[in-house]
Amino acid sequence: METGAVGEPQPRARLWAALGLRARVTVLFGLGALVLSVMMGGLAYFTTRHFLVSERQNASVHQAYLNAKLVRSTLTQAELSPTGIVKLLTATDSGNAGSSSVLDVNGKWYDRSISIGELDIPTTLRKLALSGTAATQSFQLRGAPQIGVGVPIPSVHATYFEVFDLSDVSNTLRLLALALFGAGLVTTVLGVAVGRSASSRSLRPLTGVSRAATAIAGGQLDTRLPAATDDPDLAGLTRSFNLMVDQLQERIEREERFTSDVSHELRSPLTTLSTTLGVLEAHRDELTEPAQRALGLLADDLRRFQRMVGDLLEISRSDTGSADVSKEEVTAGELVERSVAASTRTLPTGATPPSVEVEPDVAHIWLAVDKRRFERVMANLLENAALYGGGATVVRACPGPERQDGRSTIWVSVEDHGPGLDPTERGRVFERFYRGQSSGQRGAGTGTGLGLALVAEHVRLNGGTVWAEEAPGGGARFTVELPVEDTDGW
Repeated sequence: METGAVGEPQPRARLWAALGLRARVTVLFGLGALVLSVMMGGLAYFTTRHFLVSERQNASVHQAYLNAKLVRSTLTQAELSPTGIVKLLTATDSGNAGSSSVLDVNGKWYDRSISIGELDIPTTLRKLALSGTAATQSFQLRGAPQIGVGVPIPSVHATYFEVFDLSDVSNTLRLLALALFGAGLVTTVLGVAVGRSASSRSLRPLTGVSRAATAIAGGQLDTRLPAATDDPDLAGLTRSFNLMVDQLQERIEREERFTSDVSHELRSPLTTLSTTLGVLEAHRDELTEPAQRALGLLADDLRRFQRMVGDLLEISRSDTGSADVSKEEVTAGELVERSVAASTRTLPTGATPPSVEVEPDVAHIWLAVDKRRFERVMANLLENAALYGGGATVVRACPGPERQDGRSTIWVSVEDHGPGLDPTERGRVFERFYRGQSSGQRGAGTGTGLGLALVAEHVRLNGGTVWAEEAPGGGARFTVELPVEDTDGW
């Protein structure tokens, strides 16, 4: 017997769970209707069958005894010839259609037709009746159900047999079985339909909850469920859900205000520190060598601190919905080349500027973007490549695929020749404050974990998307997809 790991769901359980709640309810209703149909149909069939067969058997026995009495009376009054005996048997059968009589008189057998004779009567029935014991037996004769009745008549040294054809009862039962099967099939289908309808109605509130949860996850924190005043069972769920969203929204807004307030409060002392640092750097030659090294460390940390505060302010504005987006129309070639040129001036000392490749098909395509935000995207991607990917090797602009809404796109990718990204981290690098699983990985080290998060936010505000993947020659490649403003050029 196969066993699975502890806690691991079995294949049947996984298959059952994969059906979904609505499908499971529908299947249960259908199975319930099927089981009920089988039980009720079986009960009706076997009850009717027992009643019809018992009734027919009792009637057959009664008729056989009456005919045996007639035979005894006739044989007692006169000695009949073989022809007369056959006529007597014919007379006994004439009043009961579907029966055939066979008579044994002093060891001689008489029957009225060739359809049923001595050899057609079951051996057990013959032995019992000939031994002086009345008997009844059900059997099959040439594929048709029969009831045989044997009645001994010792006063005239005879034994009377009568065989009754039950084909009509068998046909009735066959029609009954077909009718019950059809009724069971209809009942099962109706059960499935009722289960589908009931599950849809029952799960409709959960569908609303799912949509509301999806909207909330997408940032629509003002989404609420309508009050279920007509259903007391759902009223509690609605109140609890809305209360949870209220508390979630309040907490998020509180954290956003806190981040924004802290960032604003830090700008004043940072400005003072920056001014003081400028004065010290102006008199750098007057300081001792240890003091100059300390001043260099202070300058690096202060600029890093200023960068982090600026990033926090940018993110807080985006979270509160106060981020200003000023889009301008510009060609893709000009946008990429100017953004890369402006970004390379801010790269760390010693970083090699990447080459820029703009395919002719996209060089003169018009885009509607916020140039300041796109320059920030390029600056962050190039800085990220310089710090953790060994430096960017190429910035490439090429045509992208058509979106589902029919708009054309361009792709702007930044490639480096670093160690690349683990597939499990390619989506997480755009999370805020995510810095990798170890200090040697991308996003770890001296970074704040906000650079790529700001890239994703700036790209989103420009109507595009960004993702990370492995570059063809090794290393990482970050690709920005932007929608084309004017598609006439394609």
